[in-house]
This record gives sequence, structure tokens and C-alpha cells, in this order.
Amino acid sequence: MSPKNVIFKKVCKDKSVGVYMGKRDFVDRVDSVEPLDGVILVDPEALQGRKVFVTLSCTFRYGRDDMDVMGIAFRRELYLATRQVYPPLQDREKGIHTRVQAKLLRKLGNNSYPFFFEFPDNLPCSVALQPAPSDVGKQCAVEFEIKAFSAESQDAKVRKRSTVKLMLRKVQYAPEGEGIAPSVETTRDFVMSDKPLHVKASLDKEVYYHGEPIKVHVSVTNNSSKNIKNIILSVDQIANVVLYSNDSYAKCVDIEDSGDSVSPGATLQKVYTMLPLLANNRERRGIALDGKLKHEDTNLASSSIVKDGVLKEVLGIMVSYRVMVKLIVGGMMGSSEVGLEVPFKLMHAKPDTVSRRRRLCSRNSSAPT
Repeated sequence: MSPKNVIFKKVCKDKSVGVYMGKRDFVDRVDSVEPLDGVILVDPEALQGRKVFVTLSCTFRYGRDDMDVMGIAFRRELYLATRQVYPPLQDREKGIHTRVQAKLLRKLGNNSYPFFFEFPDNLPCSVALQPAPSDVGKQCAVEFEIKAFSAESQDAKVRKRSTVKLMLRKVQYAPEGEGIAPSVETTRDFVMSDKPLHVKASLDKEVYYHGEPIKVHVSVTNNSSKNIKNIILSVDQIANVVLYSNDSYAKCVDIEDSGDSVSPGATLQKVYTMLPLLANNRERRGIALDGKLKHEDTNLASSSIVKDGVLKEVLGIMVSYRVMVKLIVGGMMGSSEVGLEVPFKLMHAKPDTVSRRRRLCSRNSSAPT
């Protein structure tokens, strides 16, 4: 996340336009999104009579900008909004929405002007597919950008020297409430076996935070005549690229080959611990990551939470997670598999939730024993 009490500043090459913003991360609360605001500083002499505009865009990119097939670029704008900032179309004081804007306007002087955008609630969050180490150019991603430029009109040709861009990030936090802890079970009958095999897998909760261990409770009751040779657990990330192809990519981001066996007539009760981390998957192409700003690290993509009624086809990349529990069953004709899929959500905790936990841990550690 962007640090607090930091002003992000960027000025175009000809010094005619500069952008000032108090943050670059904006929280999607499913039913609403934090609005975007900032200040534009202009140099009237450098503008030479040109106007100044600001645009907010959301783009789905699935190829490099210099690639095209039959004149079709590998990018699609999901959203684009433009505001004229200079000359102002309304009184400057009416355009102030936040205290940060007010402070910036006082500090920057009379040639500074506020801007304000509201995100639609049907746009995806920032996410990207990790390229291979040998890949060049920009990766497949959903990206947000604020752009300020000077031109004779909104539709006139824009010079690069008169343009300044800042990448933004739209993020989601784990929802309030615990939710229902997921649990899945199955019963499998076998030929030439009078009784079945029963398997149950469950998690402690529905939502886990990035970097938090996931405890998987596995219960096996093997009343069959088959021998369970091994139990393999994995955490899979499923990324659905729903905008242009509806492709689905399932990537294993953590695995445990336990070697545990269950003989006929025996039972097993065991808790396995899984820990999906980007640190263990940095070389793997196609894994979905949370969108990142320049020079910042990121993590595995957070689970996508979508508002009811929103068309998933316009959301670019949808991400979900599951724990797979696979039993390898021995037999005379070779081995077979019995598998369970346990869905869960992997997300960021709200900053105030993290602060509360730290304060609680601090109080507990300082309490007399």
C-alpha cells in the first residue's frame, strides 16, 4: 500500500503540467469504491494558450503495445473519463473534496487546480499475470492510470512532452465477518469392496490473509479393501481471463506430498499446513499477481469479489483459490485417485484490522505473567 503522509508528484518534460496526489491505492468495497482526487499545477507561459485535461483510464492489456494483428492492438479500454482542469469550468473552491487537496492548493498557489473522479463499481481490481523470466515488454494485466496533458482541445493530438502519467492501483480487502468455514466430504465405492472409503477435508475459516498458514483438516475412514498409498495436498490458483477468451489457468502455488498411507479398515485424522507464497513461485509464468506500482514488490493475486449483477465478462481477470486433497488408491489394475476441492479466499487484511491485532499482541506480550 502507498505510505501515508506522502505526496506523489510527477511533471511532464516541457514543465507545463504537473500532477500531485495524496495516494495511489484506492479501495474497492464491492458496493462502492474510494473516489480519486488530486491537484494539477500548470505553467501558463509554457502552455502557450493550450488547455489542460485529466483522464482516468482502466485498461486490459493482453500483449505488448507494439504488437498488433490486422491493425488490432492487444489492449482494450474498459473505462475512460476526461475532465478539463484549465481553464477551469467551475469555481476552484467548489472542486475541493478533501483536506489533502485543500493543503496542496494553498501550498502550490494560484496556478494549481483540483480534479476529482469516481470509479464505477463494475471495474476489476488491479491484477497481472506473471511473465516468464525471458519475456520482454508489458505483461497481461488490468491497469489503472491517471494522465494529465495539455492540448488545443480534448481530441487534438497530444505531444508526449506535454503529457504526464501516474499508475494507480485498485485493491480489495477481506470482507467483514468470518463467513462459513468450508468443508467438503465424499464417499467412494469400489468394485469388489463391500464397504466404502469416506474422506472429509475442512478449513478453519473462509478467508485467509496473504502470508498466513492454512491448516487443512483431513479425515479418512477407509472401510474398503483398498490401500491408500499416499495423500497429496496442493493449493491451486485459478485465473479466469474472461474478457477476450474465457481461458482458465490453474496453477499450483503450494504442494505437500505427505507420504501418508491408510490401510484397509484403518482411519486417519491429521492437520496439514499449507503456505502459498509468491516467494516460492517467482519463476513461474502465468501466475496471477496483485497489481504493483513501479519499484514495489507484490504478492499472489487476491481473490476476486464481485458485486451482484455485474457482468463477469468485463472484469478482465478473475482469481479464485482452492485446496486440493488427493488420495492415491492402490489396486490390482493400477492406482486411481479420489480428490476433494475446498474453496477459500486469499486476501489482504484491512489496515485497521492489522493495527488492532498488533496492539492486542503488544498488550498481551507486556501483560504481567
